[in-house]
Amino acid sequence: MSIHPTAIIEEEVQLGAGCVVHAYAVVKRHSVLGDGVIIHPFAVIGGDPQYLKFDPATKSGVRVGAGTVIREHVTINRSIHAGQATTVGARCFLMANSHVGHDSAVADDVVLANNVMLAGHVTVGGHTFLGGGAGFHQFCRVGEGVIVSGLARIAQDIPPFTMAAERNEVIGLNLVGLKRRGFSRETIREIKDAFRAVYFTSGNIRAVARASLEGGAFKSAEARQFLTFFTEGKRGFARARREGLAGEDDAG
Repeated sequence: MSIHPTAIIEEEVQLGAGCVVHAYAVVKRHSVLGDGVIIHPFAVIGGDPQYLKFDPATKSGVRVGAGTVIREHVTINRSIHAGQATTVGARCFLMANSHVGHDSAVADDVVLANNVMLAGHVTVGGHTFLGGGAGFHQFCRVGEGVIVSGLARIAQDIPPFTMAAERNEVIGLNLVGLKRRGFSRETIREIKDAFRAVYFTSGNIRAVARASLEGGAFKSAEARQFLTFFTEGKRGFARARREGLAGEDDAG
């Protein structure tokens, strides 16, 4: 473990083996950092949530998984609820000036590029990349294996294994990411078929996804994960850009 001069670590903080806290970084009370977490200068972990009704006496915190790197000026706010925590998973990379709002849940192997803004209660699935300056409305869900372009404005849920851009636009499947993770051609083909079933069928998107699940045509866990995403959540869903969809001509 390495704690540099002028770093501030408050009481009731847990630091895992091999953590590095650079100069001028701040780790607030009730934060828990896994092994090998690196925090660069001027980052603030566990600061009070940006919530007008918040009581600072609330005992809540932040949990960061092993091997995550937190660059300069990153802020991760603690939960607004007693006994709960804002969470960032293992092996994540939070680039400079990115922000994780209170009660958000960021899964493992996620990259937040510079200036990404996650409002409160946002969930981000594993193996996802969020481009620089992208902003996410409170309670949005971003599925596993998603890529979001820089400066995107997201106020609706983004389904797993897709690419999103601009304002709530799904522009295709993240085929490069699927291949890099070793997904089989058969699995990718099923995900593409599930994508078409949801986005190219008229009717209520939740009902279409539910009917596709119940129909039994989709066998792979990943295709069913894609469809199940549309049966959950509190917000609406990002819609597909019909023209020029990426990845619609070749499964691999």
